[in-house]
Amino acid sequence: MSNTVNLAERFAHSGRFKKLFQDGMSLVEECAGYLDGEGRRNAKDLPRNSAMLYGTESMRLTTRLMQIASWLLLQRATNEGEMSRDQILEEKKKIKLEPPSNPSENPAWVTLPPEFLDLIARSITLQNRVMKLDMELYGQKPRITADMNNPVDQQIDLISTALGAKRHRS
Repeated sequence: MSNTVNLAERFAHSGRFKKLFQDGMSLVEECAGYLDGEGRRNAKDLPRNSAMLYGTESMRLTTRLMQIASWLLLQRATNEGEMSRDQILEEKKKIKLEPPSNPSENPAWVTLPPEFLDLIARSITLQNRVMKLDMELYGQKPRITADMNNPVDQQIDLISTALGAKRHRS
């Protein structure tokens, strides 16, 4: 019999998971509010290339947050005994927690509204937390996304891509 404590399992059933859940759902609401209001107004004032990038990134942001929300809801259902581990594993197949590309390489990136860029960065940070927790709970190896503001990470990712190597970090 093992006396090993699975910290991820403990976290998933703790008040800290509830905080992660609340933070995730709050970010979904905040993004929806921004994209439907201030973001829509800001997008109208962007140059054509920037507006196209904004449209693409807003779809990616929305998709990313819906995948995170789905994962959080599944995990909460598991924690509350509403689903068995087999059921969650089956449902998890529908959720894609894939790391996003690094859009900051696009020259138009710097012309996007700062509030929008902040939402993207926060969603990627949340996604990385969820991916890491998912890996610890279910044994799948995630690829943590490079910090968009870290030029060293960006260069390492470019080199890894050029050499055809897959970079995995935890």
